[in-house]
Amino acid sequence: MSDTGQSSATADPGYAGGPPEPTRWVGMIVFGGIMLVLLGFFQGIQGLIALFNDTYYLVTPNGLVLSFDYTVWGWIHLLLGIVAMAAGFGVLAGQTWARAVGVILAVLSAIVNFVFFSAYPIWSTIIIVADVLVIYALTVHGREVRDTDRY
Repeated sequence: MSDTGQSSATADPGYAGGPPEPTRWVGMIVFGGIMLVLLGFFQGIQGLIALFNDTYYLVTPNGLVLSFDYTVWGWIHLLLGIVAMAAGFGVLAGQTWARAVGVILAVLSAIVNFVFFSAYPIWSTIIIVADVLVIYALTVHGREVRDTDRY
């Protein structure tokens, strides 16, 4: 409260008696949240395949940049997918922490899929492109979501 007795919401020059209208860019954040959930699902599927069917991939684990057993790769993809799905639902709920975690997870996912590229090149390329879209969606227009969440 200020000394004039006005609440901080009415003292805001952009406040016109009601919550501000969300901009069209909020749709990018929703897109980022949905894509993050989808990426988490895809990472989980890739992890389950690596856990249950190591002969599915194109090269032996020794042919990868980091030569872990496919069971290790499976757990990495599965855990990354679970956390990414949770962050995606957090982004859809409007949580700021989820946007930050989502960006970090998208960067990690892109790195993991780059390292895993020789095992499954087409799928890894698709995931890396989707990761870049998620990073763009969650970072470029986050201010609009923060402004609409405050009222």
